[in-house]
Amino acid sequence: MSSGAPLDPESEKALAYSKFYGGKVGTAPKVPVRSLQDFSVWYTPGVAAVSLAVQADPELSFEYTGRWNTVAVVSDGSRVLGLGNIGPEGSLPVMEGKALIYNYLGGVNAFALPIRVDGAEQLISVVKAMEPSLGGVNLEDIESPKCFEVLDRLRAEMSIPVWHDDQQGTAGVSLAALYGALELTERTIEGTRIVLFGSGAANIATARLLMEAGADPRKVVMVDKKGILYPERDDIDQLFVKNRWKYDLALKTNGDRLKGGLADALKGSDALIAAAGVGPNLVKKEEVAGMNRRSIAFFMANPVPEMLPSDALAAGVEVVATGRSDYPNQVNNSLLFPAIFRGALDVRARTITDSMVIAAAKELARHAKDKGLSAQHILPTMEEWEVYPQVASAVGDTAVREGQARKSVTKDELLHTAMEMIGRARKTMDALRSGGVIVEPPE
Repeated sequence: MSSGAPLDPESEKALAYSKFYGGKVGTAPKVPVRSLQDFSVWYTPGVAAVSLAVQADPELSFEYTGRWNTVAVVSDGSRVLGLGNIGPEGSLPVMEGKALIYNYLGGVNAFALPIRVDGAEQLISVVKAMEPSLGGVNLEDIESPKCFEVLDRLRAEMSIPVWHDDQQGTAGVSLAALYGALELTERTIEGTRIVLFGSGAANIATARLLMEAGADPRKVVMVDKKGILYPERDDIDQLFVKNRWKYDLALKTNGDRLKGGLADALKGSDALIAAAGVGPNLVKKEEVAGMNRRSIAFFMANPVPEMLPSDALAAGVEVVATGRSDYPNQVNNSLLFPAIFRGALDVRARTITDSMVIAAAKELARHAKDKGLSAQHILPTMEEWEVYPQVASAVGDTAVREGQARKSVTKDELLHTAMEMIGRARKTMDALRSGGVIVEPPE
């Protein structure tokens, strides 16, 4: 915008609507106030009994307050998608949008909380300090490799779910899309040769989750801007010091010890997951042409994917997915994170394990299969709202079976609760609009 270039219509609307509404989300009472006398129950003196009960047993905070359904969307603004390091204030509109999606698609009471911190330790400290108020934390738009340390530490040191959507969300929805594509092309994850182009937060997390889901590490190849990762690469000692997560993958993956660039990695491969940067020509036709027949390629960059789907299809790829809604097969984190947290919150989960994410990915893939798989349909869309309660129940059920739940609930009960919570959020939106509380945007 500072360059003076004209804005596209959606950007113009975003600016006008944001100023008109003054934010995307807000708080609203859940309890009736019939007269001022009700405040003697909701506040003083009645509230003292609730506070004393929670003091005696802090776990009751999940039953007597809204903590159980409250998620903070936390960012330091150090790596906002497509915008870079724009600071906490700059990230606030993005975090508000995330909170809105949580609310509408998951029935989750989420609020945006960008914070100004100095480094990973301070970020970890601030998030830990907020734990008594929260049922969960969604980390967002934190630069790599800081994001890995922050997530790993918080998952280990907190007793509520902590989720980094740029890592776990992208990995989970990529796995779901891959499940659908593998089914369509008659493959199994164990036997598939997978190339990950780009070795930032998204693909490092994706590689880790793929291997947890059964992918053979020897058949996974990571490629960054310097080429294929392998143990003897010139910069391996630097990786050990600066990015131990990437270093670990350099040791575990690429069993054939391939060297060279993307073209070398793609020869004889079955699937490509690109999260390398804005295209459209980061991946070339001649590179994907070296893949095996019935190949799979996901191009995740926004707003312009690493390769245009039409070019990939012309080069022989059978199944193509992107992060964009105007192409078939949108690999969108919004398919996953509202339902993941719905399920985790409904059982008062202590964490979100990889098994819970894999269960969610399998449920997304199952729903797509039930609707009919094709080269243009390997994932549900965000309009298929019925998939969210199904994913939530699968996640909550996995948490219960793994011993990560404070509350033991059956899968059928979880499905009923999720449908009720998400349905209520949609009805609330309809009621607020029809009642004129939420007014229509200006022309």
